[in-house]
Amino acid sequence: MARQEDKIIGRRLKSSYISTVVSITLVLFVLGLLGLMILHTRQLTDHFRERITISLFLEQDAGETQIRALKTALGEMEAVNESTYISSEEAAESLMEELGEDFVEFLGYNPLSASVSVSLKASYANPDSLKVFEDSLKDFEAIADIDYQQSLIHLVHDNVRRISAGLLAFSLLLLVIAFALINNTIRLSVFSKRFLIKSMQLVGATQRFIRRPFIISGVIQGIIGSLITIVLLTAALYLGQRQIPELPFFPDPGHLAILYGGVILLGIVISYISTFFAVRKYLKIKTDFLYYY
Repeated sequence: MARQEDKIIGRRLKSSYISTVVSITLVLFVLGLLGLMILHTRQLTDHFRERITISLFLEQDAGETQIRALKTALGEMEAVNESTYISSEEAAESLMEELGEDFVEFLGYNPLSASVSVSLKASYANPDSLKVFEDSLKDFEAIADIDYQQSLIHLVHDNVRRISAGLLAFSLLLLVIAFALINNTIRLSVFSKRFLIKSMQLVGATQRFIRRPFIISGVIQGIIGSLITIVLLTAALYLGQRQIPELPFFPDPGHLAILYGGVILLGIVISYISTFFAVRKYLKIKTDFLYYY
């Protein structure tokens, strides 16, 4: 009879342990997916920003020395991601392919001038940095005109700010919800052991001694849930890459490592805090009230 009761208690404890780990895993997985979405949003935004080109049209009489000096200066600028020299002949060929007509033969000359196509690094592709970049090119006599889509850059910049603010607010809300869910799950787990806690206290065990195994168990549950979450997030990335191979589903390894580290840290911290306060509640409660809480 005693063995059967021990088996039943053992099953209940295992079930409680597993359910707590599953709850932590599910909550952290949702948070992890949000983190991946933020990383991908930033990655796609940076990718789009770096595709915005600035055309530096050159003077018709610009010499090789001036052009070489400009290309060297652009290569040394921190803001520049890539620069490509386009001769007047290459510009004419490109336009003829788009129009489907040989306008040079019709006009009798090539009206297009040589240019340098410049793309900036994502962090510099904003209105303020572009103005500074444009001012830095005024000393080059070889440049006749600078052309880029100002309205598009302003639109991208404003939309990125709105999206970033919305994701930040949603992340904070989801973090609060995640903490509440994990906290309730752990409190229910500790609740089932409230009589054991009070019994240990009545025979003279210190609060620290009673609290220690619960906190260790809670932290281990947080670590296990975090590791399972990382496996699920990695699997989600692979599945996403297989479904839409043209999109860059894998973020920068450094950013991904920070996200995974944050998942583990979050699982440990929330489990520790929740377990600490849940055990503390039943350590302070009077024996007569154990049946009501």
